[in-house]
Amino acid sequence: MHFPKKTIITAMLSCCIYSFSQAQTTATNTSLKQAYQKDFLIGTALNTAQIEKKDAKATALILQQFNAVTPENCMKAENIHPGWDKYDFNLADKIVAFGKEHNLAVNGHTLVWHSQLPVFARKIVSVDSFKTFFTNHISTIASRYSGKVFSWDVVNEALNEDGTMRKSIFLEKLGQDYVTEAFRLAQQHAPNTELYYNDYNNEQPQKRAGCIALVKKVQAAGVRIDGVGIQGHWHLGKLPLRDIEESILAYHALGLKVMFTEVDIEMLPRSFGGADVNQTMAANPSLNPYKSGIPDSLLQQQAKDYESLFKLFLKHQDKITRVTFWGVHDGQSWLNGWPVPGRTNYPLLFDRAFAPKPAYHAVLALKN
Repeated sequence: MHFPKKTIITAMLSCCIYSFSQAQTTATNTSLKQAYQKDFLIGTALNTAQIEKKDAKATALILQQFNAVTPENCMKAENIHPGWDKYDFNLADKIVAFGKEHNLAVNGHTLVWHSQLPVFARKIVSVDSFKTFFTNHISTIASRYSGKVFSWDVVNEALNEDGTMRKSIFLEKLGQDYVTEAFRLAQQHAPNTELYYNDYNNEQPQKRAGCIALVKKVQAAGVRIDGVGIQGHWHLGKLPLRDIEESILAYHALGLKVMFTEVDIEMLPRSFGGADVNQTMAANPSLNPYKSGIPDSLLQQQAKDYESLFKLFLKHQDKITRVTFWGVHDGQSWLNGWPVPGRTNYPLLFDRAFAPKPAYHAVLALKN
C-alpha cells in the first residue's frame, strides 16, 4: 500500500522507544525521530550485523533515534542476484522484517547501479541477454518487495559530473533510454512504492541540470518517477547550501519529492569531491591526521555545519520526505575506507562508542 508522507511519519510514532544511557539523550529526553516527526523521516543505513541484530547497542540506538532504514549493501545486485538464476534474499528479507517489526520505513537500495554488479552480469556479451538480465533483475526484486518497502532508489548514479550520462555497462548495452525503462519496470512491479532517482553531487548546477533533463525524459514517456534522492556526501566547512536550496526548489518544481539519502560530513582531507567509489588515493599519514581522536574545534565546526544544513531542511520541510544518515555511528562509515583505506573518519552524529556528538545536540536543539 502507498503511504503519504504525513501518514508514514505519524505511523512511526507507534515505534517502541528503547531506553538508552542518559548520555544518549538530551535534557528533554527526546530523539531525532521524535523531534522531526512532523517534518520528515529520519533514517540511517544498516550494515549486515545491524540487520541481524548482532549488536545490542546499535539496535537500541537505531530504534531510539530513527524511523527509516536503508540497507548499505544487501540489496545491491552482486549480493541479492549473484547468479543468472540465483537470488539471495536472506538479508533483504531480514531488513524488511526488521522494519515491519519496529514500524520503520524501509528504502530499497538499489535496483540499477553500475557498481557492485555480479561477475556474471559484467561478462554478458549479448545485448539481448543483458536486457533479459536487466528486466528479470528489476521485475523479480521489485515484485518481491512490493508493498513491503516504502521507496526504491530505482537508478543510482547514472550521471557524470557535467550532467551527461555515465558510460556504464547499462548505457553501453541498453542505450540512452535505460533509465526510463528501469522506472517503467519498477512502476509495473511495485505500483504502490515511491520511486526515486538517486545520485551524489546532483545539487551542483551542471549535474543538477543533467538530472532535471533525465527526470523530464522519464516524465515525457509517461512513466512515474516520484522524486530525486540527493545523497549529501559533503565536506567539513564546505557545505554548498545555496546549491542545495536551489536544487530542492528545482526538483520540487517538477512535481517531485526530495530525499537526502546518504548524508555525512567528512572530516578528513582529500583532493577531489563527490562519492565515486571507484576513485582512490594512496595511503599517506597526512591524509589520516586524527587516528587517535578528533580535535574539539572540528567537532564544533561539524555541529555548525549540521545545524545550518537542518535549518535549510526545515525551511523546506514541505518538499522533503526523508533525511537519512549513511551509517549509525562513525565507526561504521564507509568514509573510513574511502578513498584511502584504513583512515579514521568522524562524519556522523554518533561516535564509535555510540555517544552523541556536538552535531547531534545541534540538530536536536533546532526543535527544542
